[in-house]
Amino acid sequence: MMKKTFKIILKSMGVIAVLIVLFLAIVFIVNLISNKSEQGKIESYGQSVTVDGKNMNVLIQGRGEETVVLLPGYGTASPALDFKLLIDELSSFYKVVVIEPFGYGLSDETEKERSTENIVSEIHEALQQLNIDRYTLMGHSIAGIYGLDYVNKYPNEVSAFVGIDSSVSTQPGMDVKFPIKAFAFLEQSGLLRLVKKLSDDPYAGLAFDDQTKEQMRLISNKNSNNDTTLNEMKNISINFKAAQHLAFPENLPLILFIQANNTGVEGWIPLHEGQVKDSVHGEVMKMEGGHYLHHTKSKEIVEKFKEFMEDIKSGH
Repeated sequence: MMKKTFKIILKSMGVIAVLIVLFLAIVFIVNLISNKSEQGKIESYGQSVTVDGKNMNVLIQGRGEETVVLLPGYGTASPALDFKLLIDELSSFYKVVVIEPFGYGLSDETEKERSTENIVSEIHEALQQLNIDRYTLMGHSIAGIYGLDYVNKYPNEVSAFVGIDSSVSTQPGMDVKFPIKAFAFLEQSGLLRLVKKLSDDPYAGLAFDDQTKEQMRLISNKNSNNDTTLNEMKNISINFKAAQHLAFPENLPLILFIQANNTGVEGWIPLHEGQVKDSVHGEVMKMEGGHYLHHTKSKEIVEKFKEFMEDIKSGH
């Protein structure tokens, strides 16, 4: 009797193993086919500049006298499309330049280490290629770390820094070791595509048109967990640590738009207040909303930013 039961168990386990292998094989093949077919559906936007011998994609919109350069948060698949609602508000008053770093949007990937130093010098080189040498730097999330390094390296070029729920080098939890291999497996196996398909629409209820949402979905499938952004993930804790000895220059206008109710990071508001406390022109603006404040608060961000800069010019 025991032998029979054991045989049945073994058989069942064998069947389950075969089904799992079959399931993974189907997911893998569907992902390969989908990647190929989606490639042709991605519509190009912006223009390409040569940086370090590779193509970096840049979107320019608006004709204002002053320039605002937008930098994305970590893993934002298509910065130019993700910032669309903000660009539409900004471009009435400013020339807006969205940089898509390597591994993002329609830019090439790179094998160069994703250290802050490399990322910052590549962004700078892209702006040099475009003959842009005076601008406000406006950055979301991790761009707070790269931006801090940037404004200290090129103080004569940056006229202000604007953070959109931007990261702070001393925020807790950034010394974590990310499971890079697991993320790579999710992407290569096709399981990541499946997870996304079964997840809620991240853009539901937002003011993006359907065409933009679809393009963001396609570009997300193309870019998620690519080698370049995984290398950036590997460098996150190193880059945060390296930024801890830096501060924003005192005379640089600094306005930080932050989530009023960020429950994920302890001390979110005091961390940002600490960044502006020594600034001659520094302000923290708390806003109700998610981490991607520019998805829901673009109009308010632009109004407050304009007001802030005009006050400085008029000597208030």
